[in-house]
Amino acid sequence: QVQLVESGGGLVQAGGSLRLSCAASGSIFSINAKGWYRQAPGKQRELVATITSDGSANYADSVKGRFTISRDNAKNTVYLQMNSLKPEDTGVYYCNADLVLKSWRVEYDYWGQGTQVTVSS
Repeated sequence: QVQLVESGGGLVQAGGSLRLSCAASGSIFSINAKGWYRQAPGKQRELVATITSDGSANYADSVKGRFTISRDNAKNTVYLQMNSLKPEDTGVYYCNADLVLKSWRVEYDYWGQGTQVTVSS
């Protein structure tokens, strides 16, 4: 009964900031976060940012210099800090991760329910 839940989305004016959280709950030992994705209406889900096991980050060209992905292993949480938001950033943001259970089983490619981000011009 593990869960991966995104939060922190909302409505913001262009140029504003939001901080998204992706938290794992249940009988979790650790979260191996892979990255954040987003999906705009009528479009395919696209990769926004990735984070490796050692904490190294990579970003889509469209968000470089504006977004920062990070994690807090103690809280089993990964974050996406979004600054200088633009209307084209609007979409549903999803976190993807592998979950290491306390039983040492690994559940691969878990997705949260998504959190809506709307940027007004």
